[in-house]
Order: sequence, then C-alpha cells, then structure tokens
Amino acid sequence: MPDMSASASLAMTHLVPLAKELDEDKVTPGVLGFIVFAVMALAVWGLMKSMNRHMGRVDFEESQESQESEGPRGGAEDVAVADGSTKQR
Repeated sequence: MPDMSASASLAMTHLVPLAKELDEDKVTPGVLGFIVFAVMALAVWGLMKSMNRHMGRVDFEESQESQESEGPRGGAEDVAVADGSTKQR
C-alpha cells in the first residue's frame, strides 16, 4: 500500500494557497444555510399554491336582498348564523 502521508502532504500544498486567498474574517452561510433557504422557499411555494387552489374554490356572490336593504342610509350589517340564516346586528 502506498504511503498516505505523502499524498496528504501533496494535497495540503495545493490547498493551502487556495485557503489563503479566502478572507479569514468573512463568514458564509455554507451548505446548511442553502438547505434551510431552499426548504423555506419550497414551503412558501407550496403554501402559495395551496392558497391559490383554495381561493379558486370560493364562489361569493352578494345577494340582491342585501344590496337593496342597504339603501341610502347604509343599512344594518347582516351576520351569518351557523344554520345558514342571517341576523341583523
């Protein structure tokens, strides 16, 4: 088997000048920062896609009765009740 210390020292002689070119005071996020950012970006994309799908299912049309009851004075505010009817507040 060849001696690994010779190849390690040869690799270090090539890598040390590259390391000296880097700014020692500079901090970078590295691979972990990229992974966290990518996961967050995918989560936001998924949430936006889900919101679009849910907003597309909403079918809201204001009834004629509520438009007529408002009139010039503004009308009373209708509140929806669990059984589907409305009450005025």
